[in-house]
Amino acid sequence: MHHLRSFTLFLLFILFAVSVQGQTAIVFGHVNDEKGSALQWVNVKVQNSTLGSVTDANGFFQLSSIPVNKKIIITISYVGYSKRDTVLLLQSGEHRIINFVLKSETTNLPGVDVKDNVLRSESVVKLNPKNVLIAPTVGSGVEDIIKTLPGVTSGNELSSQYSVRGGNYDENLVYVNGIEIYRPFLVSSGEQEGMSFINPALVSNISFSAGGFGARYGDKMSSVLDVKYKTPTSFGGSVNLSLLETGLSLGGISKNKRFTYLLGARYKTNRYLLGTLDTKGDYQPGFADFQSLFTYKLSDHLDVSLLAYVSRNKYKVIPQSRETDFGTFNQNLKFTVYFDGSEVDQYDMAQGGLTFSYHPSKDLKMNFVVSGFSTNESETYDVQGQYWIGLVQQQSTSSNEGNAVETLGVGTYLRHARNYFNAQVLSVSHRGTLMRKNQLLRWGWRYQHQWVNDRLREWLLNDSAGYSLPNPVDLPGNPTPVVSPLDLSYFASANNVLEINRFSAYVSNRWLLNTKNGDEWSVNLGTRFYYWDFAKEFLFSPRLNLAYKPKKVKDWTFRFASGIYYQPPFYRAMRDMDGQINHNIRSPKSLEFILGADYHFIMWGRPFLFTSEAYYKDMSHVIPYEVDNVRIRYYANETAKAYAVGLDMRLFGEFVNGVDSWMTLSILKTAENINDDYYYNYYDANGNLISSGSNVQAVDSVKVLPGYIPRPTDRRVNMTMFFQDYIPGNKALQVHLRLIYGTGLPFGPPQSERYQQVLRMPDYKRVDIGFSWNPLEQKVQKVSHQRLKSLWLSLEVFNLFQVKNVISYTWVKDVYNRDFAVPNYLTSRRINLKLMMNF
Repeated sequence: MHHLRSFTLFLLFILFAVSVQGQTAIVFGHVNDEKGSALQWVNVKVQNSTLGSVTDANGFFQLSSIPVNKKIIITISYVGYSKRDTVLLLQSGEHRIINFVLKSETTNLPGVDVKDNVLRSESVVKLNPKNVLIAPTVGSGVEDIIKTLPGVTSGNELSSQYSVRGGNYDENLVYVNGIEIYRPFLVSSGEQEGMSFINPALVSNISFSAGGFGARYGDKMSSVLDVKYKTPTSFGGSVNLSLLETGLSLGGISKNKRFTYLLGARYKTNRYLLGTLDTKGDYQPGFADFQSLFTYKLSDHLDVSLLAYVSRNKYKVIPQSRETDFGTFNQNLKFTVYFDGSEVDQYDMAQGGLTFSYHPSKDLKMNFVVSGFSTNESETYDVQGQYWIGLVQQQSTSSNEGNAVETLGVGTYLRHARNYFNAQVLSVSHRGTLMRKNQLLRWGWRYQHQWVNDRLREWLLNDSAGYSLPNPVDLPGNPTPVVSPLDLSYFASANNVLEINRFSAYVSNRWLLNTKNGDEWSVNLGTRFYYWDFAKEFLFSPRLNLAYKPKKVKDWTFRFASGIYYQPPFYRAMRDMDGQINHNIRSPKSLEFILGADYHFIMWGRPFLFTSEAYYKDMSHVIPYEVDNVRIRYYANETAKAYAVGLDMRLFGEFVNGVDSWMTLSILKTAENINDDYYYNYYDANGNLISSGSNVQAVDSVKVLPGYIPRPTDRRVNMTMFFQDYIPGNKALQVHLRLIYGTGLPFGPPQSERYQQVLRMPDYKRVDIGFSWNPLEQKVQKVSHQRLKSLWLSLEVFNLFQVKNVISYTWVKDVYNRDFAVPNYLTSRRINLKLMMNF
């Protein structure tokens, strides 16, 4: 009887399973690109359900238990390719085979190719250009998204500059269509900087490497940002309007398909933002640029393109007053300044490149490029500040709460500058690639002539109650008082003219290998050669990149990179604090080791990627420097040994279906030991250390070697997040969040020794959020507006939590030579309205 009941239950279970199976269907197939290559990690999902899958290495997918006898929509999506939707009506028990071909995605201008090929062997990250346009950022540039990547840090939302793995701003390479991009040289603060060269409305492809890049990228030690502009296949354009910036871009193609053009114009003023600074006054910033890219197909194997760029950046401010609260919990201070004078800065830049592309076969490509860069810059100011340092009343019952009740110092400082900088760079280069079976050979060379004319004259005078600071210590009633001479706190003057010739070349080869057990290897070996006649220095830079993908753990990819990276100094690193040139300078050198891993996994039915990299840099002949806002000032006559060690991690994927998001964590330590650097500690007769400025007689001294000290970019922990979301069932309403947190950077008093610059700024914390609405997503537009492809209306809130971030310090003294470090705060909360139209 027992066996009969068991058999009956088993039979009922089988009948139930068969009936359920008969009420569902199965869909399977392959997903390929336009060239017929299989696409892995493509997201395949049934809309309005939890059913989903991703393609394997062969592009295969399968969806089971799909409802029958009703219409369903299957969505195929992959970053860099157009999304596909397919409507199906399946019968019970049906097995439907569907194969998909995804086309490379069109972004902003119709018919523009945006191809996202993964280049993991050289640790290169690809970014979707769409995220640049929709991200809530002050700069509205590609660099603002770069700042959210692992290993990249920035503590200034007004600047497009960034630090990578302990390097400074001058150590980052930027290319647009294979042409190296330069920045203004005299910019000393983010308020003056304006727009970066890269126009995000024209971008089709963004590649970024935080280190370990191959030999084809040359002669900087930290990072490479490689940007490609679009190649239109039909007429289109975009309009961008906001409270900070306006922009217009157009692109099109001739009827015979041989000629294409791309145009972009922008104007920006950050006056609205600068109104949140502590220094009040009449700000008159204005930044404008125009770019064009023309391409003509001379034959089936020869193309010629011209990239042209001109910009005019002017920054004028007439400061009036400043009031800054600072100090400690137990001692609140107020710094009040009244200004006279003004500052006027101007940077006029032009850059262009003519490229001939010859591709006699699909395997061989060669480029010949002639490019030029010219800049004409001026920085002029005469600003006098009369200041008061007061002790603030803290008692809540007092009517003077928040006001200064005691004056601790009164003084005046006067800043003067007449700086003029002109530079021209002419380059001729060649690059080639040859595809062979499982191999990719790359080679290239470049000759560059640089001309620089620098006229520098600036000084700073500090004065307190009629005394020129620093004022010598004196005793009341002294019959022979010490007379304080009128000394400048800082003075620099120079007139330098330089001409430098540089030549570089590289060769590399990549091998793709498959072992008998199915493991995959990618080996990239190359080297660079460099010579510059100023230092008569010949440099040899070998580099190696390995990538390994084991068959048994196919979701993992392991990478190793090592190489020698030189950075022959450009003019700024050759000039000392007083404006003099070091004629015996040598190129800094970095020996790098990087070990990384990628892990692909499925979460919530969608693909995710976790990347991690540990690195170590051993550096020599490093030129020490200090950073004030975005101005880098080098100790050009000194050298140091340095190191950087750290760990970078990033989690990337569709936290919300259909939109990219990521979060990063970076840990870093970088320090330097300046060669032949030392100081003395002096002791009195009782063995007590004598403080600086004391009149006590010393009887003994001890030589002290400072050793390794933190570099100015030593940000120990950095966390970022870029997150996107939308209203469920309504992608027309979206939210974009950008978060950055970084621990404080080292700093020190002006005109101090490097070993004294070990104080720490407060942590940098910033959250920007944007709310966007695209009415065309809901198809409410009439037929007369069919040329309008998208219309985004955005409300952005910058510095959501109104954190007072510090970018630098103003140092003032009282008559007793006591130093006060007054923080210079960055921008506060602001609301921005933005309109973006694509047609």
